[in-house]
Amino acid sequence: MNTLSSDMLAYESLLAFWRDAGVDACYLEEPFDHTKIQAMPTPAAVQKLAAVPVSRGPLSNTNAATGTADARQLAMAAQDMDALVAAVTAFDGCGLKKMGARSTLFGRGAVDADLLVIGDAPNDVDDARGQAFSGPAGQLLDRILAAAQLTDRAYLTQSVFWHPPGNRPPTPEEQAVCLPFIERAVQLIQPKAVLLIGSVAARGILPSNESLLKLQGRWKEWTVEGHATLPVMTTFHPGFLLQQPQAKGLVWRDMLALGARL
Repeated sequence: MNTLSSDMLAYESLLAFWRDAGVDACYLEEPFDHTKIQAMPTPAAVQKLAAVPVSRGPLSNTNAATGTADARQLAMAAQDMDALVAAVTAFDGCGLKKMGARSTLFGRGAVDADLLVIGDAPNDVDDARGQAFSGPAGQLLDRILAAAQLTDRAYLTQSVFWHPPGNRPPTPEEQAVCLPFIERAVQLIQPKAVLLIGSVAARGILPSNESLLKLQGRWKEWTVEGHATLPVMTTFHPGFLLQQPQAKGLVWRDMLALGARL
C-alpha cells in the first residue's frame, strides 16, 4: 500500500469518526472548542433581540437586529398561514439557512388550532426528510398528542425553522430572528393556549430565567401584540423522554392539565 493510499484511509477514518460523533458541518473561520461549557443565554437576551423597531429599508441580513426587523415586515404582510410559510421560505435573514440546512421547516397541523406547540429546532432527520417533527422525538410527540385527543386541535412549529449544524441548540440571535413569524402565526391561528416543549423553546418565548425543572407543569403568560394574553405550559421535550422514559408521567400530567384548560 502506498503512502497516498494510507493517508486517504486515515482521512476517511477521521471523517467517519466526526460523522458518528454528530459533526455534520464546519462553517466557522476559526476553530472553536466545543468541549468548554458555555453559559446558557438568558431568555431576556432573546426577547431584547426580538424587540427591535421595524426597518423601512431594503432586506438585509447583516446583523440580528436588521434580520429581525425584516422578518417582522415579511410576517406582518402574510394574511394567512400559507402566505406565512411562503414568507418564511423566502426569508434569508437567519444564518442557519446558509449553514447546510436542506429544508425550511416552519410547521404542520391545523390552521385553526386551539393549541400552538413550539419546539426547539429541526433535527437532522427532519431536515433530511423535509418534514417537521418527523424523527423519533416528533413521532413520540404525535403519540402524546393523540393520547390526549389533541392531534386535530394542534399546530406544531419550532423556535427556528432550519436545522442547526451538529444538532446544536439555536442561538438567541437565531431565535430572535424567527420569533416574528411565530408571533404572526399566533395572530393568524388565534390559539387558546401554547405548549412549549423543552428548555430551548421556553428560552425563546418566556421572559424568565427559571430552569426547565421550575417551569415544567406551571402556567405562565405570553402576550403577543394583536392577540389576547395566552396561557403557556412548558413540559419536557420528547427527545428527553426517549432518554429518560420515567419522566413520561410528568408530561402526561401536563397534557391532562392542558386538555382541561382548553
